[in-house]
Amino acid sequence: MSNSPSSAGGAAGTGNATGDAISANAVGSAAGNAAKPALIAPGFGLTFVVVTALFFLWAFPNILNDVLIKQFKKALELDMAQAGFLPFALKTGYFFLAIPAGLFMQRWGYKTGILLGLGFFALGCLLFYPAACSREYIVFLGAIFIMAGGCAFLEIGANSFVVALGDKATSERRLNLAQSFNPIGGIVAATLGTVFIFSGNEPDAAKIAAMKADTSTVAAGFPNAYEQFLSDENMRVFPTYLTLAIVIAVVAAIIWKAKFPAIAAPVTDPNAKKGSIRELLRFPHWWGAIVSQFFYLGAQLGTWSFLIIYIQDNSPLGEKQAGAFLVANMVIFMVGRFLSTWLMNYVKPQKLMGIYALVNIALVAVAILGSKWAEVRFGLGLHNIAFALPAGIFDSTPVPLGIYALTATTLFMSLMYPTNFASGMKGLGPNAKLGASILVMSLIGGAVLSAVIGQIGTSPLALMPADAAAAAAAGATGAALKPVHAIAPGLLVPIVSYCVIAWYAFIGSRPRGPLYA
Repeated sequence: MSNSPSSAGGAAGTGNATGDAISANAVGSAAGNAAKPALIAPGFGLTFVVVTALFFLWAFPNILNDVLIKQFKKALELDMAQAGFLPFALKTGYFFLAIPAGLFMQRWGYKTGILLGLGFFALGCLLFYPAACSREYIVFLGAIFIMAGGCAFLEIGANSFVVALGDKATSERRLNLAQSFNPIGGIVAATLGTVFIFSGNEPDAAKIAAMKADTSTVAAGFPNAYEQFLSDENMRVFPTYLTLAIVIAVVAAIIWKAKFPAIAAPVTDPNAKKGSIRELLRFPHWWGAIVSQFFYLGAQLGTWSFLIIYIQDNSPLGEKQAGAFLVANMVIFMVGRFLSTWLMNYVKPQKLMGIYALVNIALVAVAILGSKWAEVRFGLGLHNIAFALPAGIFDSTPVPLGIYALTATTLFMSLMYPTNFASGMKGLGPNAKLGASILVMSLIGGAVLSAVIGQIGTSPLALMPADAAAAAAAGATGAALKPVHAIAPGLLVPIVSYCVIAWYAFIGSRPRGPLYA
């Protein structure tokens, strides 16, 4: 069924002549080479580059949050469940601002919406200073919420704009290519967080007690040395976010001066057809994408948010060494994006996503069974399978197999977000902007499922002795030892998530409904 002249014009929400021209150019290019349609519509390469720069930027709050979880557990003395509210604040910002962002851009255009998003983003970064001074967790959460609202504008604008910049047959490849620059931002963010936010100072209980007894800091305004330590650790967060705010301001100036094509302009024709939720519900592949994206974000954010904690649960590595794994994690993500974009020349994107989901189910299972928690709970020996990194990295400390497995999941989750997004957007026509907004709302899955992982990690299910080796040597159950919590059992949540993604990839992603040509 065809109700509009082009899906490219519909995806932009304009249906104007320029939007049709983009589609026509893409179709014309495809006619010249039927087997290989143009990846980007001719004449819009520079626009693609400018918008792709935004994919680099919004990686920062997402990846720095993974650093903040560990940092705030120390600096604000949070437990696992409380730390889980960091991803909750981030993704609820997306959730509540997604539809307003879509409606705003429908009325005022992509460029204005992107500039407003950059403004919110920078404001949230600057609010980290009063948050650090106050040492109030709720103020940090508010700053993260505002940043996330700005990122909602950027993601809706950039993702749907890139989908529209060419032939619909290449939309998954085009969006995967643009999204490949997101992990580059993640690599920079993880590096900055590890180097400038983590101090490497992790006092144990005895040292904390000694610091609390040291009152030599009274003259400096702190009742004891431990309070000064907490204050210093809080203040380490702000310089990184101040730098990010400055970069955002520079990018905003470039976007302000850049010329966007008419496809990015607001809808001014009062007779132009607009999207409706009622019509969107007639596209099963669209609402299936929402479900799949909800669980994907839960798997991604749940894995990354607790990666450092998992590493420290299961190895003697310190926070800076664990942070280096987060940097490597983002390098792997970037490689996965570029590799998957190339593989899509030979394998259908949805099929590739399904295969990746099945691989990740196996890898997360290895991470759970290869944890210290599984060794203590079930007597499994997989935790003892460990390999040192080459070239004497980390002083040749053996790293358990489970850590490698959990890090490797990043390679195979790399294509899931853009493939889910592009698959759900196929054939929506004038419903595309509203459809994109609601798709972005599904990022709330990252908040909900990360909180579930955190709750499982603080539940009786996750209890184990503080010293498993001592318990085994004494033939004890660990009841006489101080119990600690582990994050490993919470990784059952990503396994469920990848099962849902595999269903969508193999079954639910087939375009259905009153499709627009």
